[in-house]
Amino acid sequence: MKRLLVFVCFVMLGVACTNQTTTNENTVNANKAPETKSSAMPTVDDISAKEKSAWEGFKTKDEAAFKKYLLPDYFGVTAGGVSDTAQSLTGMRDTQLSDYTLADWKLTPIDKDAVLLTYTATNEKATYKGKPVPSGPYYEASVYVNRNGEWLNIYYQETLEQKMPPSASPSPAKPAAPANAGSSPMAKPAETTDDVAANEKLVWEALKSRNYDAFGSYLADNSMEIEPDGVFDKAGSLKGVQGFDASKATLSDWKTVKFDDDASVVTYKVTIPGDKPDTGYHSTIWVKRDGKWHAFFHMGTPAQDLTMIGGPEKSASPAMKMSPEMKMSPAAKASPKKPM
Repeated sequence: MKRLLVFVCFVMLGVACTNQTTTNENTVNANKAPETKSSAMPTVDDISAKEKSAWEGFKTKDEAAFKKYLLPDYFGVTAGGVSDTAQSLTGMRDTQLSDYTLADWKLTPIDKDAVLLTYTATNEKATYKGKPVPSGPYYEASVYVNRNGEWLNIYYQETLEQKMPPSASPSPAKPAAPANAGSSPMAKPAETTDDVAANEKLVWEALKSRNYDAFGSYLADNSMEIEPDGVFDKAGSLKGVQGFDASKATLSDWKTVKFDDDASVVTYKVTIPGDKPDTGYHSTIWVKRDGKWHAFFHMGTPAQDLTMIGGPEKSASPAMKMSPEMKMSPAAKASPKKPM
């Protein structure tokens, strides 16, 4: 659901500033979405029904349905930036969405009171203020947390699938130093804490110093990363960052939202001169396991004006696709990698 809103938000914010096909069998009416008021872990059907309800609310411009399962501190991340529920609703009013398809549903527990829902979304036809936006596919991610027995949406992000131009890489004349060289100041990784923004900065310091062992030590064994060019496990993330030059990256606009005592998400903006686009919005979910904080999930969304990419006939270009959250999913609230 976040995807539909995100789609609107990406376009709206980008311009202003900042699984199933919808057939009779698969479409979920917002008024019929099941209530999940239980402390027990929900199923993928429980949570995906709420997400679909939000998508339908977004499509039909039913504001009550769209925000029915959103928490007051909900926020969405799309190609246009970070937005709250009010901003998402504003974007929804300027967005026209016809048929869409949601697929590849997967529910992953974060801890006993938080779950991560991931899926893909495509839209047959969508416009923002009359201008077409890419049909996708988009990668979608939503986190639902247990609040007084009801599972509600607190965070959403969308990223348009696309083959991104390679990041600036070190000059061949100056090859990267071996990871974890004995003289490296990061040879012994710093300890993580419940300050997840500080943890994220440690990750980037490891990347900048090319200390890939340190980088890997910060990731949970079952970590997941979503970038425009795909979905990666821990091994894939470790391999991917070794071809990435983070030396000129600057991080800003930090936002942290706590899920519970053992999990939080941190969202921020990354700017890397020379990259195209040179700015992106990144989020990482940190979890506390066995007394130590680990990066469990990371998602990166390039900052783009989706209306400049165009509709389906243009979005097919592998060099320019939209992020899932930019799809204006109802759950993404009109708001909707670099290395983890």
